[in-house]
Amino acid sequence: MEHFIVSARKYRPAVFKDVVGQQAITNTLENAIENNHLAQALLFTGPRGVGKTTCARILAKKINEDGTEKVDEDFAFNIFELDAASNNSVDDIRNLIDQVRIPPQVGKYKVYIIDEVHMLSANAFNAFLKTLEEPPKHAIFILATTEKHKIIPTILSRCQIFDFRRIGVRDIKEHLAEVAKAENIEAEDDALHIIAQKADGALRDALSIFDRVVSFAGKNLTREAVTENLNVLDYTWYFQITDLLLENNIPQVLVSYNTILSKGFDGHHFIMGLASHFRDLMVCKNQETISLLEVGEQVKTMYFEQSQKTTQQFLIEGIDIANTCDLKYKNSQNQRLLVELTLMQLASLTFQGEKKKPNSRVGEIGTSKGATHFVIPPSHFKSEEFTSEKITSAGSAASNSIRKAEPETAINATNNQIKNEVNEPSEVDAPENNQPNQPSSTPSTTSGESEKVIERPQILAERNAKKVSALSLKSIQKKQEIQQEIVANQPDAENLPVNDFSEEEMQAVWTEYTAHVESDGKYNLLSHLTMGVPKLDGSIIHLEFPNQTIKTEVERAKYELLGFLRDKLQNYEIDLDITVNETVEKKYAYTTREKFEKLKEMNPAIEKLRKEFDLDV
Repeated sequence: MEHFIVSARKYRPAVFKDVVGQQAITNTLENAIENNHLAQALLFTGPRGVGKTTCARILAKKINEDGTEKVDEDFAFNIFELDAASNNSVDDIRNLIDQVRIPPQVGKYKVYIIDEVHMLSANAFNAFLKTLEEPPKHAIFILATTEKHKIIPTILSRCQIFDFRRIGVRDIKEHLAEVAKAENIEAEDDALHIIAQKADGALRDALSIFDRVVSFAGKNLTREAVTENLNVLDYTWYFQITDLLLENNIPQVLVSYNTILSKGFDGHHFIMGLASHFRDLMVCKNQETISLLEVGEQVKTMYFEQSQKTTQQFLIEGIDIANTCDLKYKNSQNQRLLVELTLMQLASLTFQGEKKKPNSRVGEIGTSKGATHFVIPPSHFKSEEFTSEKITSAGSAASNSIRKAEPETAINATNNQIKNEVNEPSEVDAPENNQPNQPSSTPSTTSGESEKVIERPQILAERNAKKVSALSLKSIQKKQEIQQEIVANQPDAENLPVNDFSEEEMQAVWTEYTAHVESDGKYNLLSHLTMGVPKLDGSIIHLEFPNQTIKTEVERAKYELLGFLRDKLQNYEIDLDITVNETVEKKYAYTTREKFEKLKEMNPAIEKLRKEFDLDV
């Protein structure tokens, strides 16, 4: 059996021009050698498998060439490689320093390549400092590491640093194509592209993957063979899923996702790949960004064709939904359900539901099993005429009855009255001058009584109260606030009591309300309401607080407080005037020094006590 040499060793570059993806660094090193401008201490840093050790060996060989050497001369006696991962003690560095003093027997320079130099101990670094700063003329040190941040700054300052970058997918793919050609292997462009993507910028990893796939597929590398061997989800699945999403075919989407899971793929990997697929489709929609698409030519055509079927809004919302699923995936208790819900959301983005059906004609009367119904167009509900004039006559009777009722009853009565008027066809669509059968409860303009019109802001608040969803705590709280606003903004009328009361009576009711607040466990609000004494001026109750935060907290409970005061004192003209008094705010001590000064004002003996015991504040 013939000895097999892995491609990473067999095709290791022997000259700088063969190094892949690091042209800026190789050009710099070549120019430094030609111009005799090479530093004696170099630091090569960067990710794994990008050519750090390879460039160090090429440099060590090139600086010893004088034109008289053999073609296969490798100057092995002049190149010393030290693995700092296993030789990281002070004694190892001392042995190295002793060897540095001896000049080379062949060639001009002795090159010391210290790999994984960040593994050296702190004492070894310190022992190496002096030699690294002032080495002999015949010695050159090349340090290589993947973690530059672990090297102490005194070492970094003595080295010329070269940062190696990750190798691009295109460069890796082209190099793999050359290797495949040299090995007489037929390889599809898409197959090599998948290998290059899997390598994640490391050429050594790409060559190792290439060897593994060749062992699996033989002399013919196909996309299917590569995806099967590397356990990579074929991108054709993403094209298929996207087509189903655009067709709103939720059942088939879920079946396809189940098939993907049955093949052993992770749901998290799938949803991240779907987000990347949407991103690539977005890139294809503009000629300026199409260069950002790193795929093969055949796949690029598929991306371009599918991008024409999608809209920009669908892709943006799809990326956002998929990214949200990605963030929630690790913390989810039912990860499969989370991905399935995400897919259903994506499939619903372009679904228009009933909007696809033809709209019913305005004013059309239809029958269903003997029942007659009247179709009212949505525009009737948005009409200014309906909200301002039609409500006038119908709402006056409702408003008179509402004012006599309790607050909650008033809200329900108003909502029911407006709802009845909206659902009444004769009141909505019939002209005003053609209403021979007026309800007897509607007040007439000839009766001598002036009509009382519900104010437009109140009508809008009542309609908003009905529109607020009750599917969350926030929505329920919002609806309660709107209802409280409706009660507090009830229009003035003669039927509402306006009884006189004294400041003592107001203080007693105020104390009663604070007792209710305390029994409800709202201790924060209780401390605010008992902070000062409310002052009465007519029917206005003035409150002063030391800062804006407290004012905001009290304003949140304003409508509940007003309802309690008005009901107990039988005066619906009562209102609150809440202000912030900066002078009051300054009376409060916030820092330790301010608290001490406050105590000293109350008891000057505290200062004497502090001086007696030599205390600090």
